[in-house]
Amino acid sequence: MSIGTRAVEYTHGDKAFEGVLAFDNSREGKRPAVLVFHGWEGRSEAQLDFAKKLTDWGYAGFACDLYGKGLRGTTPDECRALMTPLVSDRATLRDRILKTVETVRNQPEVDATRVAAIGFCFGGLCVLDLARTGADVRGVASFHGLLGRPEGLAETEIKAKVMVFHGWDDPMALPEDVVALGRELTRCKADWQVHAYGGTMHAFMAPFANDPASGILYSEKASRRAWTSLAPFLAEVFFS
Repeated sequence: MSIGTRAVEYTHGDKAFEGVLAFDNSREGKRPAVLVFHGWEGRSEAQLDFAKKLTDWGYAGFACDLYGKGLRGTTPDECRALMTPLVSDRATLRDRILKTVETVRNQPEVDATRVAAIGFCFGGLCVLDLARTGADVRGVASFHGLLGRPEGLAETEIKAKVMVFHGWDDPMALPEDVVALGRELTRCKADWQVHAYGGTMHAFMAPFANDPASGILYSEKASRRAWTSLAPFLAEVFFS
């Protein structure tokens, strides 16, 4: 296998964005694609690493950019300043997400009929919001994501299969939030599942997460279990 990457630039409104597509250079033809939505820091090397890992399973991985070309947070204050306007304006966020999906569908390496999305933290919220639009994507998977639905959003039937990987001790998504999400997904006729890990906090997929006093801590065990469980989920949504 030879992993290739290339930048993909696109615009939405008056803003320029730059994602990165990862794919197996040795494979010919179009392949399913998995969008990888970033955490509050913006598009990062860690996110691109996940996109590259997806090529091991025969997919193209796309490291998304929701903040704008070159915009990244390097401190908590910078990250918060980039994320908060989008969390506060879920309609704008939804439109950016849908534009990103459209951009990925149009890439020559991608089978436009087989697109899914995964996301981490803020990105977990993004993939759930993508599903909430009723978009024709095969599946979404949220890793330690924010679970609350947008206020004032009319519920619509969810077409994507939904998988949620959740740390039970995550202070940013309490047990009652998990129950509320399950009820919402049921009302929207989604095919959904939740994998909840006991003794596990927020950001359990991020090796650099080490602030247990704030409920943020990497878990090698939960991370391994979640990533291993993602493989059959994607195989199901793409090929069954």
